[in-house]
Amino acid sequence: MEEAVAYQLAIPETKRFAKVMSDAKAKKKLLVQPRAGVALVEEHIRLLKYLETEGGADLLPTTIDAYTRQNRYEDAAKGIEKSTTSGVSMLNGFPAVNHGVDQCRRVTESLTKPVQIRHGTPDARLLAEITLAGGFTSFEGGGISYNIPYVKTCRCEKR
Repeated sequence: MEEAVAYQLAIPETKRFAKVMSDAKAKKKLLVQPRAGVALVEEHIRLLKYLETEGGADLLPTTIDAYTRQNRYEDAAKGIEKSTTSGVSMLNGFPAVNHGVDQCRRVTESLTKPVQIRHGTPDARLLAEITLAGGFTSFEGGGISYNIPYVKTCRCEKR
């Protein structure tokens, strides 16, 4: 935990989501943030770099895949494997939990703009832990209000 906090504190202000948003608000500047996420790390980096350099994005997304949103990490692992084999993303987002802190840092360190986690996870504790330690500087979605559009029931375990 201490290392993750130190890592977050070392992230430059230009890559801090809240700082960029605050500066834009003060300047009355409209920011652009598309939606994006794919299964494999290198392809995700390539996609976000394109959005950053060619797509006009001011803020970058990392949309989390449906299996991870339901804490179905074994299914996400199968999706990663199928994506690797086929050369096409077989998941509808980025399985950050399966990729872990180091690979998440590869993503965030390869970019110059802030990156936000976008999810609809009813129980996002592990996802939050890994992605914030991984250098993402914003975590969109709350524990109660945001999951309503995405799930019929919440099977959150007590931990």
